[in-house]
Amino acid sequence: MSAQLETPPLSLYVHMPWCVRKCPYCDFNSHAAPALIPHGQYIDALLDDLDLDLDIGLAGRSDRPLVSIFFGGGTPSLFTPDHIGVFLQGVRARMRCVDDMEVTLETNPGTVEHGRFSGYRDAGVTRVSLGAQTFSEPHLKLLGRIHGADEIRRAVDELVAAGLTNFNLDLMYGLPEQTRQQALADIDAALALGPEHISHYQLTLEPGTVFFHRPPSLPPHDDIWDMQLDCQSKLQSQGYAQYEISGYARPDRRCRHNLNYWGFGDYLGIGAGAHGKLTDAASGRIVRTERVSHPHEYLSRNSAARVKERRDVEGKDRVFEYMLNALRLLDGFSVSHFEARTGLPASELATVIDAARRKNLLEQVDAYRWRPTAFGFQFLNDLQAMFLA
Repeated sequence: MSAQLETPPLSLYVHMPWCVRKCPYCDFNSHAAPALIPHGQYIDALLDDLDLDLDIGLAGRSDRPLVSIFFGGGTPSLFTPDHIGVFLQGVRARMRCVDDMEVTLETNPGTVEHGRFSGYRDAGVTRVSLGAQTFSEPHLKLLGRIHGADEIRRAVDELVAAGLTNFNLDLMYGLPEQTRQQALADIDAALALGPEHISHYQLTLEPGTVFFHRPPSLPPHDDIWDMQLDCQSKLQSQGYAQYEISGYARPDRRCRHNLNYWGFGDYLGIGAGAHGKLTDAASGRIVRTERVSHPHEYLSRNSAARVKERRDVEGKDRVFEYMLNALRLLDGFSVSHFEARTGLPASELATVIDAARRKNLLEQVDAYRWRPTAFGFQFLNDLQAMFLA
């Protein structure tokens, strides 16, 4: 017997596909920028994408307000505040937005010109995610970054001066030949800048990247695990509570947009290579969307032809897709939340939950809530895979 599928919150993801230079570890859909980025043409295409998705009807034009917008990439800060402002005006003309909507812009410290942050604030950006990655100059060069540590600090000074105090710093650990002391030094340098949020994630060698084909010398696995534990301890001691496998925040500063992802919420995905997820509770459908990925191909097509895939998420696949997200959260998931977001009964979980509990990968918080154990977080991929159909 099915459970009642509910309509979750709605977010908007906007993909900006260009970077100054492709980093050797990056497997995102990013491309070296041409001499002249077609900024205006791309903004027009994004709004055409939005119109198409709204016309399909799953997102709704009036009864589903946006709770967050996230500009990801690529390097969205290659677009000027004027471009971002035109786009946000277009969104507000088409959709209802909550009064305190979170609008996050990813930025690279090497691409933000003086004064731009105040322009982004005036355009409607409320939160910035700064791709610091590390404060070590040798490691920044190894990672192919176009900025130095001083540029990170200058960017933060400009953020604060512009009143954009709600900002995130991206940091990586497990870097080539990195020591535990160096990993902790990065944490100390980040803390000195006073971010509200820190994303702290391990460098992994992803297929299709330069590092995958020419692997650098990474620290031993046990050393990387010790780095993670040491850095977790330092962050928590300084008031940054871990709420997701790589997310740490001060009180009330969790990233609302990402929480919607991990809670199996809905999001429109527009731009080259963007993915979306939409729920139609009335019909019981959950639909995934994907746009064509290469920016040249994307811009050469009309809005309908840019849709690479639109597919329904059926039955058992909903179990895995839900767990792929929810198990990243330290709070885990509740049975009632699973039922509301998937439309499936809790009985779909019973066998796997029991097996995961016996392997010490899951633990019961109360009568209705489960979460990964510390051991489960260490082997999260294995835990998630147990829920595959």
